[in-house]
Amino acid sequence: MSTPREQLLQVLAEKSFKLGDFKLSSGGTSDYYIDCRTTTLDAEGARLTARVFLDKIMERGWRPQAIGGMTMGADPIVVGVAMLSAQQIHGRANDKPGDRPSRWYIDGFLVRKAEKTHGTAKRIEGFHQKGAQVVIVDDVCTTGASTIQAIEAAREAGFEIVGVMCLVERTEANGRVHVEKAAGNAPFIAIFDDTDVRQEHLKAKAADPLG
Repeated sequence: MSTPREQLLQVLAEKSFKLGDFKLSSGGTSDYYIDCRTTTLDAEGARLTARVFLDKIMERGWRPQAIGGMTMGADPIVVGVAMLSAQQIHGRANDKPGDRPSRWYIDGFLVRKAEKTHGTAKRIEGFHQKGAQVVIVDDVCTTGASTIQAIEAAREAGFEIVGVMCLVERTEANGRVHVEKAAGNAPFIAIFDDTDVRQEHLKAKAADPLG
């Protein structure tokens, strides 16, 4: 039986990956396009994305109080992980007295592209406890610009960043270098890179040439 990560890769390859000639938001061009939101906003894709992100957070030994990132790419990931963290608590027996809890609530926050000019004029919506440990997430990392903006906004809000994650890393723009520099001591983890998704897409096409 395939793992949630393998299932998520299959969904990405089917729903989010296209071959062709595309102009990127960074100004460059590419022979492929990845739109992760067609996966993260798909019912099954959303479930798998949350599962894989939360599994990776636990595998790394991070214990964030919240997860967040730049709107809109991070939105479904943030909501999915936060909801799954609560479902796991309510779906299992309490840990034994004295044990370190194996599940905990992970709240969410979203970073606006610019501060509001009305109301509270906040740039970050949702969780806002200063000093809290958080994980920054994004759907696609190309140049890393949106991920870096989220990192900077989180630090300005007083958060301690323990990790940075993205669903798919586009390696051709070498954005990892810039994200890792901005993240400092916090590790940057990509669930998949563009080669992973391309290979899965081509494998599926070869298995079903008329599909």
